[in-house]
Amino acid sequence: MALRLEDKKALVKEVNAVAGDSVTAVAAEYRGLSVGEMTELRKKARSAGVYLRVIKNTLARRAVAGTDFECMQDTLKGPILLAFSKEDPGAAARVIKDFAKEHNALQAVSLSAGGQLMPGSDLAKMAELPTLDQARAMMLGVFMAPMSQLVRTLAEPAAMLARTLSARGEQKAA
Repeated sequence: MALRLEDKKALVKEVNAVAGDSVTAVAAEYRGLSVGEMTELRKKARSAGVYLRVIKNTLARRAVAGTDFECMQDTLKGPILLAFSKEDPGAAARVIKDFAKEHNALQAVSLSAGGQLMPGSDLAKMAELPTLDQARAMMLGVFMAPMSQLVRTLAEPAAMLARTLSARGEQKAA
């Protein structure tokens, strides 16, 4: 069923709004996936907080215009779907990568983050980006390292004295 002009405008507006709020995007070719497989992909994307949309190329080009993902316009060819991550930069890439492991028909075409275009072959690199909680934990570890080193340094003389006295006590007992 063909979309009416009003429906097309609404779709472009919706995708443009999502693209404006997103941090990364993945364009993937889905040729060869069945309806059931697409439904499964949508379900996985929804549970990961990823906006996934199958959209015609001309509408997709209009939807990403004026956003950080405008650089993707030339790569939008063939039957594509767009996946946007709003909070976690690697979420869309992880969903596409994990689903593509089981379904060879799904192929990443291009990726974009921060207005920079990347080829689909960089999907694994983007999927390895840490989640927000992992990044916070890593930063906390960096902040905690000097403090924990200071505590160990301050505690070492007392521990050394205790070990020396213990060894001396064992030596006298023997």
